[in-house]
Amino acid sequence: MPKPNPASLPRHIAIIMDGNGRWAEQQGKPRIMGHRAGVESVQDIVRASRELGIGVLTLYAFSTENWKRPPLEVQALMGLLKAFLESELATMVHNNVSLRCLGQKDRIPPEVRKVMERVIRETAGNSGLILNLALSYGGRNEITQAAQAIARECRDGLLRPEAIDQAVLEQHLYTAGLPDPDLLIRTGGETRLSNFLLWQASYAELYFTETLWPDFRKQDLLHAILDFQKRQRRFGKTGEQAKQSSSH
Repeated sequence: MPKPNPASLPRHIAIIMDGNGRWAEQQGKPRIMGHRAGVESVQDIVRASRELGIGVLTLYAFSTENWKRPPLEVQALMGLLKAFLESELATMVHNNVSLRCLGQKDRIPPEVRKVMERVIRETAGNSGLILNLALSYGGRNEITQAAQAIARECRDGLLRPEAIDQAVLEQHLYTAGLPDPDLLIRTGGETRLSNFLLWQASYAELYFTETLWPDFRKQDLLHAILDFQKRQRRFGKTGEQAKQSSSH
């Protein structure tokens, strides 16, 4: 298998980690066993991203809609998240990974949030891979909250309505200061965005795979990156214009 070209790696990879429950059902196991197996994929993909030199990795871990799942499953998922954060803190510090959380932190159970905030605080000074965990996250909710914050600033005389542009809105998103995802991967065979990074993914290259998340490993990530590197990203330009831009 050829290696990706280090000169044209995606700066930001976002992943919708889908298929844990189906993986468990296919194995005749409880759904939570699929989520446990999925944690191993998270560890492998974080390690691979760091080794490749990816700048930002955003993982869709828990959506605003996921709160509708059976309470026992939600409770088990939160327990897995807490255990993952506790066990990975030393590794993140050692490997220069900084953790961030995108989403409604106030909805995360207090004992889990406390651990999450400690990991964020203790890895804040790291300058390598930025790992974003999208927790209690929804793209429409994110944009709505940004609009509300901008409206408050206008009301308070801090911002003029005519000064609102895309840059102002982006400063009020969870991803403020980060590049938009270049590559968005979804595992598990579904081909939809599921309310994930709706603003930020406007020009992301989409990559869908049948592979269920617990089976997704470094080789699968490399396949996705190689596929990404074959594409011509035009951003509204003609193919010829895009070639000229990339050659400068």
